[in-house]
Amino acid sequence: MSKKKISVHMFKPGIVQEHTILLGERLIKLWKIPTNRPLQLAFGSFRQEIIVSPIPKFTGMRISTTLSSQMGIHSAPILRISYNAGSRTLRIGPLIGVMISRDYPDTPDKPFGSISLFCRELVNACKKQGAYVYFFTPDQINPNHSTIQGWIYDNGWRVTEMPIADVVNNRLTSRKLENKSSVQHFMKEVKSLHGGHVFNEKFLDKTEVFDYLKQNSSLTRFMPESYSLNGYEVLKKMCTRYPVVFLKPVRGSLGKGIIRISKQPNGTFHSLSTSVGGTHRQIYANLPKLFSGISGKMKSTRYQIQQGLNLIDHGKRPVDFRALVQKNGSGKWNITSIVARIAGGNHFVSNLARGGSLSNVKEAVNKSNMPLASKNSAYANLHQAALQIATGLDTLIPEHFGELGIDLAMDTTGRIWLLEVNSKPSKNDNTPLNEQKIRPSVRQLIQYCCYLSDL
Repeated sequence: MSKKKISVHMFKPGIVQEHTILLGERLIKLWKIPTNRPLQLAFGSFRQEIIVSPIPKFTGMRISTTLSSQMGIHSAPILRISYNAGSRTLRIGPLIGVMISRDYPDTPDKPFGSISLFCRELVNACKKQGAYVYFFTPDQINPNHSTIQGWIYDNGWRVTEMPIADVVNNRLTSRKLENKSSVQHFMKEVKSLHGGHVFNEKFLDKTEVFDYLKQNSSLTRFMPESYSLNGYEVLKKMCTRYPVVFLKPVRGSLGKGIIRISKQPNGTFHSLSTSVGGTHRQIYANLPKLFSGISGKMKSTRYQIQQGLNLIDHGKRPVDFRALVQKNGSGKWNITSIVARIAGGNHFVSNLARGGSLSNVKEAVNKSNMPLASKNSAYANLHQAALQIATGLDTLIPEHFGELGIDLAMDTTGRIWLLEVNSKPSKNDNTPLNEQKIRPSVRQLIQYCCYLSDL
């Protein structure tokens, strides 16, 4: 099957029929595209019988405004094109759909709230890489799943009717939304009815990730001892074994609700929990009283209990690392970036939402209390660990993922530990929009969509 990029232009139907496609004569001869019998045009789930007509000395494609309107194309994009002689199908695209949690139609400059700049950057990147993207919420899914009401950018944001995309990126940030029957049914239909792809299909919870990874013996060296906190005996076992343990909400994010428990020399237990104003400290006389104090929280929140680690620090502030791991244009896992996160002055977690700050890995490691012998190999070791964890999870988890945020830590001996895996890495607007500069993470996302759609 032949592929290339092509500019798509529109014409008003008149002399040429609205279902006639005008293509450059050279491309028609090169690909041996028949011009005397009906072919099929495909764009996402859109299908239309067409006739191809040649134009001498022309390198693009021209379609009628009637046809472009049915396809949801309202400008003159550069798209990838392929021709399959066996099925006599001319495909253009890829068409990418990004499913987001909410939109704000009353604020047309920022219709997607804190991810608006990311969405615009994705539009700009698609123009450069030969793809077409739209954005939609669960409320915009049509019950019949044949089309969808999606946001496109065409000299401003607007909603128009779109075909089902070749590739859907699930960017929902709410488990409640993701678990809606209409959303689950839609994702199944994209794959089974339209032959499309959905990636980052679901949230991952902490216990699930660790349970999967325990099945791969080569990955257990990265895993702190951890269990689902389902009763007093588990708490007793861990607090007896380790001087510090952490309780982490199984479905938490942004460092919310984490509790640090430390055993003191006098036998008491101190707990520190994250809160809006900083940290909240409590003292318990013994382990039964500690369990009694946290059992109320356990009724509404499932916790994972994890061994405390003697992590490297920067001026007594804990340091950990976030690796963004994405599949590339060949469908292989690739490290897009690794950054260091340094905890805020009044917090014991490094999340930016809790006052943490970012640093590059080399600078953070060099300023840390890590032994000199381990500093030189720190980045390479983090890179290798993140890649192995992503590849291992991909093999073990049945759902489809295309990008993962992998949180890693290093102890003072240089050993690497896995803290958690995030299947919905943040895309909040924290960098200024520069139409000339597209971040590698955005380029990689589009390249993977092109790979999935075989365009």
